[in-house]
Amino acid sequence: MEAEYDVIILGAGAAGLSAGLYTARAMMNTLILESLGPGGQLLITDEIENYPGFRNGVKGPELSQEMEEQTTRFGAKLEYTEVEGLDDLDKPLKVVHTYDRDYTARAIIIATGGAHNKLGVPGEEAYAGKGVSYCAVCDGNFFRGQDVVVVGGGDSALDEGHYLSGIVNSVTIIHRRDELRGTKLLQDRAFNNPKVKFLWSHVVEEFVGNDILEVARVKDLKSEKVYDYPTAGAFIYVGFHPCTEYLQGTMELDPLGHVYTDIHMRTNIPGVYACGDARADSTRQLGAAVGDGITAALAAYHDLSS
Repeated sequence: MEAEYDVIILGAGAAGLSAGLYTARAMMNTLILESLGPGGQLLITDEIENYPGFRNGVKGPELSQEMEEQTTRFGAKLEYTEVEGLDDLDKPLKVVHTYDRDYTARAIIIATGGAHNKLGVPGEEAYAGKGVSYCAVCDGNFFRGQDVVVVGGGDSALDEGHYLSGIVNSVTIIHRRDELRGTKLLQDRAFNNPKVKFLWSHVVEEFVGNDILEVARVKDLKSEKVYDYPTAGAFIYVGFHPCTEYLQGTMELDPLGHVYTDIHMRTNIPGVYACGDARADSTRQLGAAVGDGITAALAAYHDLSS
């Protein structure tokens, strides 16, 4: 049997679209499978200030649209479906199982990225979409002029907290430690923002409300005191995990589910590559994801040509 595609790319985030751009330009018959929408984390990032070539910054959704149009212009095909598993990875004709149908390819590039972790506390699921959110860009406008909390202390929490401060009345950052983990630039920006407050050494115990979120029940880790902190919205940024559940049992993964690769993005299976946030040791930076995708595409082209 002939493979339907030279390469199938799983995921249309920055890494997947970059890989698709290079495989398509190399005249490889390319299919990109995406479950939600092109751009991945770009779609939920308001302002990107550290991507080379945009000295005044660029909006995430705007950049994702440009990347998608550039990639498809060179002939890459983009389809929307959910990948359920892979088969025959050790064979020349590799199979991708999706919700709709099966696809075959000579090579597969894994670029399914990752997703934000949940707190796992009572009320989190009940108030998801009713005050609890994991995307400030998506939901921030629902809380215009109100008071909200951001849970976390890393770059994502600080960046999204800054974005929210331009919309809401106040942002309270709830962090389990007494110092932040984010980069110094983002920390300085938060400390100098009069609309940003902090609850140091606190954790959320529960979300409480009446149809919609009204309170974050928090615990002071130093005094052990538990009390209610009124809030209209809670934005959660407490880590990130790779979206690689469909790979369990098919290839070598690290304890958190990241795919092991070499510097050329090759996995331990010939003809299978991984790039971006799905791979082990990813820096989770946009520029690095783009570079990963290009590297994976070049490796696939070289290997198939040989």
